[in-house]
Amino acid sequence: MEKKVTVIGAGLAGCEAAHYLARRGIAVRLCDCKPKKFTPAHSSEKLAELVCSNSLKSNDVYGNACGLLKEEMRRLGSLVIAAADATKVPAGGALAVDREAFASYITDAVCGDPNIEYVCEEAKSIPQGYAIVATGPLTLDSLAEDMRAKLGGGLYFYDAAAPIVSAESVDFSKTFVADRYGKGEGDYVNCPMNREEYEAFVRALVSAERAVVHEFDKRDVFEGCMPVEIMASRGIDTLRFGMLKPVGLYDENGKRPYAVLQLRKENAAGTAFNLVGFQTNLKFSEQKRVFSMIPALQGAEFLRYGVMHRNTFLNSPQVLGSDYSLKEDGTVFFAGQITGVEGYVESAASGLWAAINCARKLCGKESFAADGRTVIGALAGYVSSPNADFQPMNANYGVLAPLETPVRDKALKKRMFAERSLQIIGEIAKEAL
Repeated sequence: MEKKVTVIGAGLAGCEAAHYLARRGIAVRLCDCKPKKFTPAHSSEKLAELVCSNSLKSNDVYGNACGLLKEEMRRLGSLVIAAADATKVPAGGALAVDREAFASYITDAVCGDPNIEYVCEEAKSIPQGYAIVATGPLTLDSLAEDMRAKLGGGLYFYDAAAPIVSAESVDFSKTFVADRYGKGEGDYVNCPMNREEYEAFVRALVSAERAVVHEFDKRDVFEGCMPVEIMASRGIDTLRFGMLKPVGLYDENGKRPYAVLQLRKENAAGTAFNLVGFQTNLKFSEQKRVFSMIPALQGAEFLRYGVMHRNTFLNSPQVLGSDYSLKEDGTVFFAGQITGVEGYVESAASGLWAAINCARKLCGKESFAADGRTVIGALAGYVSSPNADFQPMNANYGVLAPLETPVRDKALKKRMFAERSLQIIGEIAKEAL
């Protein structure tokens, strides 16, 4: 019998899954609505489009849980991390990418694989047979309704993206180049504000008119993507302890600013910059007016304004096993943000884990146990464990199983987490690859 899997959705999770399966000689039918139809957040015809930040967060294997997750994925043969490594742009200790080059790398790898058939069509129901559904948090209406009917409903939160400005429109005479605590090679352009400028900016931000995105309250917004205007409304100094914090940054005179906005390259050519941490739901005209109050951005040309959209995810603890397959049908898997993992890397990791276990089942083997001593396993365990207040989860040390011997030193503890994890991943890789 021919081994064949249908993968619905060609985002990070779907492409990761399709690539893994195809490399094992499994025929993949990869379906996506692009380029015939786009969700509210997508605009490129390429696969694996990054719709929010161009950063995949920390690349520190021994000091950050997301950095550790990336290394786990590298050792398991991840396409997404290979693409990120190949198309990275300077970002200090973070792994940021040229988003166009990143999408092109993955599109070429997937569409050029003879074991993958790309089909432009909209899936309207959960497929039968071996399948991985990775349609993301903006799953189109027909399929979303089918999921609700068959899986007992879903949950949601609101997500936001930051604006991008043209590099040539930034007033670099009012900036300085530095990385926080000197960690990097001058990868960030810093836009300082004095106290008067900062407080005027916050007042304008709080009173600015927001775009209408149905009715939602602050409980519906994922904390990691909280719009800057909501953060500002919590108090005059909130931003100075958040995305505008000056700690660890000093200008050419050795002076620390009162507050500082950081800009990060959006592409390798350095022609565009992302406003780091400035997710927003302000009206476009208000974004131009308020953000231009920052001295270095007074003449800024906005190449993309920030947007907010509703993200849907399953009540995964009720319906998914720790291999991301449906509890009532072990041949249908889900992957990506729709499962309740949050973030680019986490989404791709879930696609990789689902594909690894789907391939095993196709070969008559049992799924790997979701080992909580690894980040990829701990996240799978999180989304499949009973939870009365289930919410999306990023990679973090809190989801990992405790060390066998308690360690007080934080740096040593993180290193021991990583060493333990990578040893286990090495054992999984030998059997999986």
